[in-house]
Amino acid sequence: MTQSRAARQEAPAADEPRLTVDEFAARAGTTVRTVRFYSAKGLLPPPELGSRRVGLYGPDHLARLALIEELQHQGLTLAAIGRYLDQLPGDITPQDLALHRALVATWMPDTAEEVPRARLEQRAGRELSGHDLDRLAAMGVLHPTADPQVLLVNPAMLHLGVRLLDVPIPLETVLATREIVLKHARAVAHELHRLFQREVWQPYVAGEPDREDRARMRSLTEDLQPMVVQALVTAFQRSLAEELRVTAAGLDDAER
Repeated sequence: MTQSRAARQEAPAADEPRLTVDEFAARAGTTVRTVRFYSAKGLLPPPELGSRRVGLYGPDHLARLALIEELQHQGLTLAAIGRYLDQLPGDITPQDLALHRALVATWMPDTAEEVPRARLEQRAGRELSGHDLDRLAAMGVLHPTADPQVLLVNPAMLHLGVRLLDVPIPLETVLATREIVLKHARAVAHELHRLFQREVWQPYVAGEPDREDRARMRSLTEDLQPMVVQALVTAFQRSLAEELRVTAAGLDDAER
């Protein structure tokens, strides 16, 4: 019998890292000051207390920080990010947080950054073979540069891409999955934009809004993005879980 999500949360794998704040910041590619800033704002949960009362951070902190930074990159304010995070389940796993980030993220050339290979391995938390780099490149996580020791990395996809390195399915399947998600995400975004233009934006402009109306519209658009993203990710997770349950039931019937 498989463990429940709550049980998996209460019993993390022995090989999951527990990092000091300095190690955590280095692994996340940020600064200790940034970690403490997000913690003070209530966006990051407090660390676990280890021996000598040293704060230790784990995979859930890494995944949540990555999601926070991606939401901020997408233009959300800290208040809007806080509202987004408040809607997440209390027992959400690092894998689910990585899924949220992957669905929020947009691949654009100007989001990539040049990262030395040693630094990339530090952020990945593991050594990366040439085969690993080829798989990450095929997934769109990174691109080579003229210097073989420097790579152009999409930080929004790095965490999930590294996890996929150990998934025992063909790379072609991973790539096809990514294309399906991107295709339908673009279609949903396009339809939602058309709806917003027709039902909200055009009537707003026609009404010759005053300063107070403009302020309300800014507030609406600020709140709309995290709300829509939250709804899309939640709907996707539920639909995928239902599909997997149907598949699992079919396998159980075949074994009887």
